[in-house]
Amino acid sequence: MVNPAPWVVHKFGGSSVADADCFRRVAAILESAPAGRLGVVLSACKGVTDALLRLVALAERADEAYRGEITQLRARHAGIAAELLSPEAAQAYAAILDNDCRDLAEVLRPVSSSRAASRAVSDLVSGYGEIWSTRLFQRFFAERARRPGPVTWLDARRVIVAEWGPLGPGVQWPESQARLREAVPADCQGTLVITGFIAADARGVQTTLGRNGSDFSASIFGALLGASEIQIWTDVDGVMSADPRRVPDATVIDALSYNEAMELAYFGAKVIHPQTMAPAVKDAIPIWIRNTFAPEKAGTLICAQPTSALPIKGITSIERVALVNLEGTGMIGVPGTAHRLFGALREEGISVILISQGSSEHSICCAIPQEQAQQAAAIVRRAFEGELAGGQIQSVDVDPDQAILAVVGDGMAGTPGVAAKLFTALGVSRVNVRAIAQGASERNISAVVDGRSAMRALRAVHAGLYLSPHTISVGVIGPGTVGRVLLDQLTAQTALLRKQFRLDLRVRGIIGSQRMVLADTDLTARDWRAPYEASATAADLKRFVEHVRLDYLPHTVLVDCTASAEVAAHYADWLAAGIHIVTPNKKANSGPLEGYQHLQTARRAGASHYLYEATVGAGLPVVHTLRDLIRTGDEISGIEGIFSGTLAYLFNVFDGSAGFSSIVHEARQRGFTEPDPREDLSGMDVARKLIILGREMGLPLELGDVTVESLVPAGLAAGSIEEFMAQLAHHDGAMAARLAAARGRGKVLRYTGQLTAAGQATVGLQELDTRHAFANIALTDNIVRFATRRYCDNPLIVQGPGAGPEVTAGGVFADLLRLAAYLGAQL
Repeated sequence: MVNPAPWVVHKFGGSSVADADCFRRVAAILESAPAGRLGVVLSACKGVTDALLRLVALAERADEAYRGEITQLRARHAGIAAELLSPEAAQAYAAILDNDCRDLAEVLRPVSSSRAASRAVSDLVSGYGEIWSTRLFQRFFAERARRPGPVTWLDARRVIVAEWGPLGPGVQWPESQARLREAVPADCQGTLVITGFIAADARGVQTTLGRNGSDFSASIFGALLGASEIQIWTDVDGVMSADPRRVPDATVIDALSYNEAMELAYFGAKVIHPQTMAPAVKDAIPIWIRNTFAPEKAGTLICAQPTSALPIKGITSIERVALVNLEGTGMIGVPGTAHRLFGALREEGISVILISQGSSEHSICCAIPQEQAQQAAAIVRRAFEGELAGGQIQSVDVDPDQAILAVVGDGMAGTPGVAAKLFTALGVSRVNVRAIAQGASERNISAVVDGRSAMRALRAVHAGLYLSPHTISVGVIGPGTVGRVLLDQLTAQTALLRKQFRLDLRVRGIIGSQRMVLADTDLTARDWRAPYEASATAADLKRFVEHVRLDYLPHTVLVDCTASAEVAAHYADWLAAGIHIVTPNKKANSGPLEGYQHLQTARRAGASHYLYEATVGAGLPVVHTLRDLIRTGDEISGIEGIFSGTLAYLFNVFDGSAGFSSIVHEARQRGFTEPDPREDLSGMDVARKLIILGREMGLPLELGDVTVESLVPAGLAAGSIEEFMAQLAHHDGAMAARLAAARGRGKVLRYTGQLTAAGQATVGLQELDTRHAFANIALTDNIVRFATRRYCDNPLIVQGPGAGPEVTAGGVFADLLRLAAYLGAQL
């Protein structure tokens, strides 16, 4: 004889059989399964078990409303049957349903009189849901007749014998196996439709397998039938790397070992319960977690030896826990302290979730459910009353509102650096760790953190261990000349950064002088202009910052693309609050020295980053180069350069063939100057850049210490822009005379800034030799020359475009990426 095909057990949860459409979907899934024998375990229709238990509660209160709710349950199931079955089959099913409903009412009548229901009554009533759903599906699937073989209904009470003990329901395997042989012939073919959740005790009295009991039923029947695999169908795509409600970028885990699945389940992940897996684990039966509503998805495989490239499978948490800490010098070297502590908690039925003890034995702490915190404190103080009075134990502390963060993965064993990544991610996200625990198997690292930081910690660690993109919440201030281009550059690069570097620079807000737009998703994932220009929300900087900074996103950065001193005045508060800043705005770093020093203090206090490369050379690495020279021990003797792309252009073009004023007018039309050219011609922009570089060198410079030659003629500093432009031509003669004098000496005119190690700072128009490095540059180039101990004979030169929105925005973007690398992104 040919051996029959192995069984495959499918289990469908309540959401999978919620209504008639769901029943059809389940049938289609089973009909598309490979040829072979099927065991189909069903839960009650969604919400029915709770409704049945509510009947018991109503009866215990002598509330006759339970009769009406029985009628509603009957109507719901009869309605599904009417949609799915032929009239004859629906009528037959309704007759069985009517009998059951009468029995239910009879069972609940004495409960209503006595106002008390035994466990046996609750078990009997709550089990009707699975009986109804499976009887209905058996008829429906048989009538479709799209799969070979008979469709047989199997009442699990005829097979599973279970007795409840301290650890829950225990299956009596020999007796259950014998009963299966009686109920299901060895050569049985086709499909068995099996009631989940319910069983019988040794006396034949109905019992249940507890919450998640249908999963347990599937595992039990998988073992009893010798199934080749078990498929658990639910409403998610598989086991997720984290709770997707808290970590939106959570992904489906491809494969888990049984141990990994049990660890994740213990710490609250939505996985099949460890106890329900036990029969499958015993017989090494693979378990699949799949989505009824997306059967094309692969799901998650749970088996003994999974093949997966992921060393870390998931991150999860348990919240609302309290930390009990026992501390005292009298504990050191004294055996039995832990035994007394945990024995006292055990005697009062308090569950210990996590234990942590330092090698000094000076303290021992454990995490417990928060609801039991005060009771635990009293118990521990009573247990160590003598030691507390005698001073051997100094304190018994209970800290509520904590959370346990757990990182799980078999691949962590023997892999250096996992703990480092975990705690680095928590550290840069400003999450304090209260206690740590790790088993010798290295499968799990757990950390206790403040409950208010739990979501931020989850997201930071999930990204830090590369299970999701590294997310930074970004707010852009000033979508003007530079800000607009920066936003366009971000839009162009968003997809690449996510795909290639797993970096999510999520622009969640844009604010201008008049309006702002706030969003939960990335505004640069599509055209940002439309929502910004359509926004009717008035600009409110405080509200803007509150929106961009979210507790559950680990990192926040504000990108200030304005030239506003008012915005810069907020930097210290933002940095102290742990908000990172990236900016081309020179006002903060070139303002009063006391304010600059306050910025640095706030940055250190907030453990935040402050990046401002674009304040000096737009996209050129001027600040970065100076910082590297100093940090590597070089000595700066002087810095000089052309620091203004606008003034570089003016004196590159000014050759005497046209008046200086006409060149200024042309440059303004081409967008090379500020709207008011006096801001460039005054030399104050260059002076601010020297102040920034001088302070990087450690020089205590104020803006007033810089000697500045302004090119704004006397009498034209005030007045409108139009008046200035109209009057400037009257002063062309003076500038022409300076050009002629320089040429007579074989020189060229260049507007430069100079800074010495002694703190002498000068800004002005210089005559330079035609062979000088500053004399031969492109139209808008900046050029900076560093004279140092290392670079004394041949100074180090940084040169390139130093003006224009594209290069300035590029410099800001580079700082953003540099910040992401500081925060752990792999770029």
